[in-house]
Amino acid sequence: MMLEVKGLDAGYGDVQVLRGVDMNVAEGEIVSIVGANGAGKTTLIRTVMGTLPAFAGEVRFCGERISGRASHQIARLGMAQVMEGRRLFGHMEVEDNLRVGGDLLRDARRSRDNLEWIYSLFPRLRERRRQLARSFSGGEQQMLAIGRALMTSPKLLLLDEPSIGLAPIMVKDIFGKLPQINARGITILLVEQDVHRSLSLAQRGYVLEHGEIVMSGLGGELLADEGLRRAYLGL
Repeated sequence: MMLEVKGLDAGYGDVQVLRGVDMNVAEGEIVSIVGANGAGKTTLIRTVMGTLPAFAGEVRFCGERISGRASHQIARLGMAQVMEGRRLFGHMEVEDNLRVGGDLLRDARRSRDNLEWIYSLFPRLRERRRQLARSFSGGEQQMLAIGRALMTSPKLLLLDEPSIGLAPIMVKDIFGKLPQINARGITILLVEQDVHRSLSLAQRGYVLEHGEIVMSGLGGELLADEGLRRAYLGL
């Protein structure tokens, strides 16, 4: 397994959010974590990435225990996160935002190759590479945030609510790029409120409720589950 989470408890201060979470992601997969707002999805991603300490349990990446490590150390091992809210450098040009991601590589040739690939993946970024990031629409900023993460040549890409606040046409465009990213050999862990879209895309999925995994299985199997369809799809 590329990512293994075992018995994970986490939260904020004295407030526990995650309780005994077990999950894993195999190399080459797209795995979705779905659940309602407040279920603990972002807490899980932040704990995996090291921006939030765990109360208990462990996280392993490519067989190596990473629990307790700083996020920049985890990033150097090959994990990249696209945060909810994107958190770009708004005062910098598009290409400069991308190059910040490439700085982690310390490899000029790979950085150039990655930049060209990202521009082919998101042509709008190439067209507007000299614009300030803050002038972009929400969808364009999400493309840029994903591109910046991809500049690090990640083994595992963590996407936290990539559809939030975006127009439907932009959501469709961005989700349509994920199989192309995956085909390049990048494993994807997708955290998303849009249950139907994310489970349709993923090979496997987990359902998180009140900080606990309550269901798991193949994406198609979860979508066919009557209880899940009633709870999340209104069917």
